[in-house]
Amino acid sequence: GYGWAFVAPRANLYDDHGKLIMTHFAGPAWQAQDGSFAVGRREAGVSVDPAAIDWLLVSVPSANVGHDGDQLAGTTFIQRIATSGGLAPDAEECNADTAGNQAEVPYTADYYFWKAKSN
Repeated sequence: GYGWAFVAPRANLYDDHGKLIMTHFAGPAWQAQDGSFAVGRREAGVSVDPAAIDWLLVSVPSANVGHDGDQLAGTTFIQRIATSGGLAPDAEECNADTAGNQAEVPYTADYYFWKAKSN
C-alpha cells in the first residue's frame, strides 16, 4: 500500500504586525532574521484537535547568537500551541500516481519561546 510520510517542517513565523521574524525547518530548528539560531528536541506532544497537527513542547539544548543579534540566544524551550491544519493529505490521495510526490500542508500556530531567568 501507499502512505504519506512526514519529511520536515517548513514554516515562516511572523510577529503580531505581519513582519517575518524567523523561519522554522528540519532539526527541528529556528533561525531569526538577526541570524540567531536554535536547535531543539521534541519533549512532548498532544493532539488537541483531530483536524490539526499536535501541540508540542521542544527543549533547546543549542541556541546561538547571530550575525546581527541574539533573539534566540538563551532559548531553553519552545512551545507550539493553538494549531490549525497541517495534517497529511487524505489517504485516498496517496496512490501509485502520487508516489514520490511531496505535499506541503499549510497550518497556523502560536509559538512561545522560553528563556531561563537571569539572576
